[in-house]
Amino acid sequence: MTYCLGLRLEAGIVLVSDSRTSASVDDISVYSKMHHFTTAPDRLVVLLSAGNLATTQAVRNQLLRDQENPAAERNLDNLDHLEAIAGYIGEINRQVQQNSAPGPEQASGFNPEATFLLGGQVGDGPHDILLIYPQGNYIAASRQKPFLQIGETKYGKPILDRLATADLDLGQAARLALVSMDASMRSNLSVGPPVEVAVCRAGSHQVDQRMKLYDDDEYLAGLSAEWGDGLRSVFLALPRFDWES
Repeated sequence: MTYCLGLRLEAGIVLVSDSRTSASVDDISVYSKMHHFTTAPDRLVVLLSAGNLATTQAVRNQLLRDQENPAAERNLDNLDHLEAIAGYIGEINRQVQQNSAPGPEQASGFNPEATFLLGGQVGDGPHDILLIYPQGNYIAASRQKPFLQIGETKYGKPILDRLATADLDLGQAARLALVSMDASMRSNLSVGPPVEVAVCRAGSHQVDQRMKLYDDDEYLAGLSAEWGDGLRSVFLALPRFDWES
């Protein structure tokens, strides 16, 4: 499993992903889920992935091949807005899954589905984050709910529901995203480091800050410890019941 999230703010976008694809007592596999594409100078395209690893790699490879093919009708460099890019990625994702559909000889339980978060900006259009479903359709973040998640979402969602607002600055949003990731890593073995972070200012058409935080990273450990201590302090200060002395 995995956990990826994005926050769409007035100031720009923040994207965070873990890197664990499987975990057992004696086998932990790690692959990057964050793909920053080199595109035309008037655009930013960052793709986060969750689901079947073979599908996500096949989608990424097809996107790269289309960019290198001068005869390609559509690619990441020539579509004129972010929603068009989302639709294009959705079509590739759906086609890859259809080509990977299990035959009768394959074991039951095989699932080729993959889900993506697309973050970026094209030209003077708005910066945005879009969730691309396995079926190929997509939705965008909103001011009322300025975050989107894929993968193992339930553990990291409560803190986002309480604190995520579109007027956060980029540093606040990055810390909030890491706290959400920390909750997921603590509660689910299938979510784990390295944790990748991309911070993109609105209108810059580039990743302005990128971090890769490993399990022994001092900042990540300090953030987790401070958050835990703060929660305990708030918990201990909660109003007492009438029957408590």
